[in-house]
Amino acid sequence: MSDTPDRNDPCPCGSGRKYKNCCMEKERSSLKSNLGVIGLIIAIILGIYFTSIALSGGDNAQDCPPGEQWSATHQHCH
Repeated sequence: MSDTPDRNDPCPCGSGRKYKNCCMEKERSSLKSNLGVIGLIIAIILGIYFTSIALSGGDNAQDCPPGEQWSATHQHCH
């Protein structure tokens, strides 16, 4: 069973008004705000990730021992 009252139930805040006329919109806008913040955080993390890939060249080159070169095809030093 849900913790949220139905639209026509008395509001749990004790105002005596119906839930739909009292706290329902406040709780919905709070949820939308939280989802917006989560989306913003995800967008920032993805932006940082893709920026770091772009700045590094994206070739995944590794530090190889002297005399060897990184092989992008084989993903190891030769």
